[in-house]
Amino acid sequence: MAILIRNGRVLDPASRTDRVADVLIVEGCIAGVAAGLSAPKAEVIDASGMIVAPGFIDMHVHLREPGFEHAETIESGSRAAAAGGFTSICCMPNTKPVNDSATVTSYIVERARSQAVVNVFPIGAVTKGSAGEELAAIGAMKAAGAVAISDDGQPVTNSRVMRRAMEFARSYDLPVIDHCEDLGLSAGGDMHEGAQSVRWGLRGIPSAAEDTMVARDLLLAELTGARCHIAHISTRNAVAMVAHARRHGIAATCEATPHHFTLSDREMAAYDSNYKMKPPLRGPADRAAVAAGLASGAIDAIATDHAPHPGSEKMQEFERCPFGIIGLETAVALALEELVRPGRISLSRMVELFTTGPESVMRLGRGTLAPGAPGDVTVFSTGVSWTYDVNQSFSRSRNSPFDGRAFRGGPMVTVVNGQVVWRRA
Repeated sequence: MAILIRNGRVLDPASRTDRVADVLIVEGCIAGVAAGLSAPKAEVIDASGMIVAPGFIDMHVHLREPGFEHAETIESGSRAAAAGGFTSICCMPNTKPVNDSATVTSYIVERARSQAVVNVFPIGAVTKGSAGEELAAIGAMKAAGAVAISDDGQPVTNSRVMRRAMEFARSYDLPVIDHCEDLGLSAGGDMHEGAQSVRWGLRGIPSAAEDTMVARDLLLAELTGARCHIAHISTRNAVAMVAHARRHGIAATCEATPHHFTLSDREMAAYDSNYKMKPPLRGPADRAAVAAGLASGAIDAIATDHAPHPGSEKMQEFERCPFGIIGLETAVALALEELVRPGRISLSRMVELFTTGPESVMRLGRGTLAPGAPGDVTVFSTGVSWTYDVNQSFSRSRNSPFDGRAFRGGPMVTVVNGQVVWRRA
């Protein structure tokens, strides 16, 4: 089976390609990128006026399976990813049981092979049960297919345990993805600590809860030589610390979510649980710092932190409902609306943040249109008008603050391993 994508503007930061050309995929791999390609038996996709990019990668997704299939499954999450223009996703280990062993890792790999429409790469836990006490079977999980380790959502508070985890991760050449939160400082908090939390009478989570743990983990990365990746960075101090660490030779990277560069606590609808996530929506200065970090290169990737919760859990009082929102189907459109259209970043930089950026951290062997690379392609438009209807989402959950938002620009066709898995109707 061959696919010929014609007449699109090919943007491939990995090869510094930016020109109108055709992309030919044969037997699941990129066969060529050039003008005037032909393949008599190929399925032809006319990409005139659109952008043709390497398949987008989301390095931070919660698929909930095994254990929480009422919120999301590997199949439903992968379909939401395809509709969002993502061809590869990396799933966090906070399942039930926790992905802390080769057995669970293998289950996810096999389940994805039979059910998912995009590439799914499991992330293993740092500690057994993500309890923060005893290291998980890191080597065995890597052998089974894990591409990183993280206790996301349950930060490792014991610095000695985190040091050992980084030493093991370095020996296995795996990144450690850190959810940076001082649980003592954030205890009981529901939103960002500031004037808005005081106005609404809600308990606050100070920026320092993130900043102190970012500083600790960067120091441990310097001590151990490990690759330290800061997840869903949200404060101006954290962005500055990662940039400083890199300038001093520490192997530090970080990601930002669309909701953190789009919204601040000023835009929150009062007591609306769809605006409750962790890290919380910060102040306007923090949001501006995140956007600036994406532009400057201080932040390496955009990742959704797609965190589905069913309505029975999410639609409770703000203080009682769980943290997290879904984000796979709106990420690309938000990047276009909030970053590219206002001139904060170039279109090429946006593609980097979804391709070479996450690839440089996760090392999946993807994120390029070079001949012989996997046939993963994202075709998107900068002009298509559409409105996000959360009730039409492929996700099993509906917890999004962007329901009803009108967009200009978004994914058009998603190709995974040479197969069209989604196209805009």
